[in-house]
Amino acid sequence: MIPFEGPVLVTGTDTGVGKTVATAAIAAALIRQGRSVDVIKIAQTGDDDDAAEVTRLSGAPARALAAYPDPLAPFAAARRSGLPLLKLAEVVDAALDSPAEVVLLEGAGGLLVQLGEDGWTARDLAVELGCPAVVVTRAGLGTLNHTALTLEALARRGIDAAIVVGAWPHDPGIAEYENLTDLPGDRLGWIPDGAAALDPEAFRLAATEWLALPERPD
Repeated sequence: MIPFEGPVLVTGTDTGVGKTVATAAIAAALIRQGRSVDVIKIAQTGDDDDAAEVTRLSGAPARALAAYPDPLAPFAAARRSGLPLLKLAEVVDAALDSPAEVVLLEGAGGLLVQLGEDGWTARDLAVELGCPAVVVTRAGLGTLNHTALTLEALARRGIDAAIVVGAWPHDPGIAEYENLTDLPGDRLGWIPDGAAALDPEAFRLAATEWLALPERPD
């Protein structure tokens, strides 16, 4: 199982897989263990405010390092807006400067989406920090291939990873049940679909049931 100490990347197999809610659940579960947690949304695009949503659900402080108005991949959104692209070193410094025991770094889109200057990706960030990754996956058809490809891309760079199913449906079918058996990699748990609609206190209590995180080291 991956360690939750220092920086930890939270990435996904695709966009819309539930990274933000999974990040909030991980943060809430870690806080319940008595750990200090800082959350960094690497780059926000469109009208959403993922950092505010993480704070609302988990109570952890969260912030975005860059924000672009168009709901596109950060590299394209920055280009269209004329706003500066993030430098990889800026994100590394933000992660290492945090005094928190655990720093969750939420990406945008999938693992290899270009996030900043010179086209660096979430995988490049994990390599630079030497940190593990949580991969948020879908439950339905197609997830086996997408998850295996993402885990392989991380393993090729020596990055340890575990998975979380980002939105387990209320009425799962045969594909979801079979995928739950066949998904590759170490599994931290699953988040029920619609979890963000819970009262924050209920969300924080439930997060410890959804996820099996390693205990706080002595």
